[in-house]
Amino acid sequence: MQPVDILAIGVHPDDVELSCSGTLIKHIEKGYTVGLLDLTRGELGSRGTAETRDQEAADSSKILGAKFRENLRMADGFFQHNPENLKKIIRIIRAAQPKIVLTNAISDRHPDHGRAAKLTADACFLSGLLKIETVDNDGKPQKHWRPKVMYHYIQDYYQHPDFVVDITPYWDKKVEMIMAFKTQFYNPDSKEPETPISGLSFLEFIKARSRDYGRPAGYEFGEGFVKARYIGVDDLFDLD
Repeated sequence: MQPVDILAIGVHPDDVELSCSGTLIKHIEKGYTVGLLDLTRGELGSRGTAETRDQEAADSSKILGAKFRENLRMADGFFQHNPENLKKIIRIIRAAQPKIVLTNAISDRHPDHGRAAKLTADACFLSGLLKIETVDNDGKPQKHWRPKVMYHYIQDYYQHPDFVVDITPYWDKKVEMIMAFKTQFYNPDSKEPETPISGLSFLEFIKARSRDYGRPAGYEFGEGFVKARYIGVDDLFDLD
C-alpha cells in the first residue's frame, strides 16, 4: 500500500460508487491519488455473494484508477465499535497517510452507514495519537497519522449538504462504476430477488439526487458532502 491524497471508506462495497465516485474521478483527473477501503464484503446483501461483490469491487476500482482497494472483512450488519475494529482502520490510515478521508453518512436508512461513520471518524482521530501502537504487514511499528479533514458523503436519506462538488463531466464514468456491481443494480435479465436498489427507479433516483444537489450551485450533476468540522477558506475566489 502506498500513500494517497484521498482515502474513500465505505462499509459496503458500492457505497463509495453510489455516493462520491464522481468526486474521486474528478480529483484523479486533477492529478491526486485515491485509495479505497471497504469495511465489509456486503455478504448480507439479498443479491449476489461475497465473492461476486469482491470481483465487482475490483472491476469498479480499475475503472476509477484507484491506487489500491482493501477490504477489512468486518461482519456485515454485525460489526462493532470496538478496539479491534478501530485498530484495523487505524492501520490502513497510517499506511495510506491520506490528507482527506471520505466516509459514510452520519445517519441513514441502513443502520450500518451511521455506525460506520462513527467508527471511521473515531479511527481518524485515534490514528493521530502517539500512544496507540500498530504495526504494518511486515510487523514494523507504524507512525501516527491524522488526516487533515474528513467529510461524510450523503447516501439514501436526504441531507442538506455543506458543500457540493461539480461532477458533470464525470457522470457517465460514475454510472459505469456503479454498474460494475452487476448483481446489485438494474439488470432486466437477472433472476435474483428484487431489492430497493435493483430496479431502474433506483438509478433514476441517483440521477435525480445528483441533479438536485448540483442545480443550486449551477452544476448539472453534483455530489453533496457534510463537514465534520468548520471548513477553512484561504481565498474567497476559490469558491463557486
